[in-house]
Amino acid sequence: MSLMAKVKEPFIRFDRRVDGAITFFVKHYGKTKFMVAMSKKAQYFGLEGLFLKGPKAFVYFFMFYLIRDTILYIVIPIWFATWID
Repeated sequence: MSLMAKVKEPFIRFDRRVDGAITFFVKHYGKTKFMVAMSKKAQYFGLEGLFLKGPKAFVYFFMFYLIRDTILYIVIPIWFATWID
């Protein structure tokens, strides 16, 4: 049994006890369950179909993504670049 398997096995057991919450968090870092569900619906219905199903949820979905992505991909890199400089 390799070292990686020895470390991974207890982690997987614990993750199963918490209903996969750890792997969900790692896989969808920074996303809420609502955002993940809406992403799947957007892929299935398309953006126009998603908007027609629920305009309010559609707007919340894009607001969450806009805020999250702005922080992750614009604010943090700019802050990091100024911190290094």
